[in-house]
Amino acid sequence: MDAQTFARFDARAKILKALAHPTRLFIVEELAHRGERCVCELTELIGADMSTVSRHLSLLRGAGIVADRKQGAQVHYRLRVPCVLDFLSCVETVLQANAQQQEALLE
Repeated sequence: MDAQTFARFDARAKILKALAHPTRLFIVEELAHRGERCVCELTELIGADMSTVSRHLSLLRGAGIVADRKQGAQVHYRLRVPCVLDFLSCVETVLQANAQQQEALLE
């Protein structure tokens, strides 16, 4: 594998790693369905401390999944690339297929 190919796969892995946490998946879904949210709102919804939520948001921002905007002392986040929901829909399809396979094994 050449360096350019490796760099492309490495960039993909960074995005997948950013999504690979239940809290970050929740944040993505929340922003997709309810629109822009400030860190304080997300902190309340998640039930974690602000520094933890901010770390999750920083990872998502670093991967290019969310974008932020400052308004006074508050930082608001929005989903930058809604196409990430297509990937999450694919994940749901895999989960359903796995459940069907498990169900078939139990019969």
